Amino acid sequence: MDELVIRRMTEEEVKAVAAIEKATFPRPWSEESFRREVTANVAARYLVAEKNGRVIGYAGAWVVLDECHITNIAVAEEERGRGYGSRLLEALLRTVSSLGAAWADLEVRVSNACAQHVYAKAGFVSVGKRKRYYEDNGEDAFLMVCERLPEADPAFEEPPHPASAYGNEEGHPPERAEGEEA
Repeated sequence: MDELVIRRMTEEEVKAVAAIEKATFPRPWSEESFRREVTANVAARYLVAEKNGRVIGYAGAWVVLDECHITNIAVAEEERGRGYGSRLLEALLRTVSSLGAAWADLEVRVSNACAQHVYAKAGFVSVGKRKRYYEDNGEDAFLMVCERLPEADPAFEEPPHPASAYGNEEGHPPERAEGEEA
């Protein structure tokens, strides 16, 4: 039986993720964009789905305070229709909830009924339309919001983000003692 493993994306998976992105979207993100997300953007959280040692999908979000914006989700074409996208979304929502997000939003093509169904099953509702949102063809996007994220995982722990240049988990400068110069 093929076991799906969902875990935090590392820089080593960038090439595989970018290949799935390129095969899925008309205006794909570059490898460098994904590399910056996992190495330099402290607000970014990306997960990969791995099956038999091969990355077959990914999901990403930005978390700022209690807000989450889902940036992209994709599954390799040959693996679609097996529920992997739903499982990635569920894991991503649990992750962002554990990081303190209270709600999430995303944009989805008006023509992408399959993705809309996956999002609706996860609790997203359409709250509006962004006219001519997609640059490749001028297609509109539905803005969808989920205000009922899964409960935070009490055992959730994550290592410091690689972009934590200051050596603390939040990526903020250390507090200075009174009178200490910057």
